[in-house]
Amino acid sequence: MDKVILSQDLTLSYNEDEIIINKANFSINSGSFVFITGASGSGKSTLLKSLYGALNPNSGKLIVGGVEMNGITSKKLNFLRQHLGIVFQDYKLIKEWNIEKNVMLPLIISGYAKDVSEIQVQKLLTHVKLNHQSGKFPLELSGGEQQRVAMARALAHNPILILADEPTGNLDDYSSQVIWNLLEGANTQLKTTVVVVTHHIPENMNVPYQHFRIEYGSVYEVT
Repeated sequence: MDKVILSQDLTLSYNEDEIIINKANFSINSGSFVFITGASGSGKSTLLKSLYGALNPNSGKLIVGGVEMNGITSKKLNFLRQHLGIVFQDYKLIKEWNIEKNVMLPLIISGYAKDVSEIQVQKLLTHVKLNHQSGKFPLELSGGEQQRVAMARALAHNPILILADEPTGNLDDYSSQVIWNLLEGANTQLKTTVVVVTHHIPENMNVPYQHFRIEYGSVYEVT
């Protein structure tokens, strides 16, 4: 199978005095569903940041979607992000934009035609049960609804890889289940690779998954 992520001796830190991830070796196959767990402060979010180019590797090699992340140019990074869907715990919606336009953002960046974008957005908002809220603004919605908007945005451009950082950490049970169903659906129906950073893996997962854990800077697979 193709490797959508390949890490060889990957070392990550925010300053030279404190290494967060130390010489990590792991790979993730295309079409996999992957959980990354670890205690608070173990480096889960740090590792995820490196996967979408928000943090450059100190040393070692990191390849995401066929793109080498070491010293990546802004042009190549922009290209890569057009093929990624990113879901943050704090949603990162644009408050001045309504829900429809927030979901449309990746399509705007990728240069899709307006009519194609509108059809895709309506389909996704219906899928996350928020079509009736399309004209509202993020702060008019509950946290669970905002995360469902963020999930629709992440799926809008049919990404090859979804990266999710504690996507259900602040949500009620109903919204959490909606998010897990969407992630599972993207994986099984669209063959999208899904990587989720979380404290707890849900007990009722309906897809096979890989589990990596971070401890003391090391990344290892839990079997």
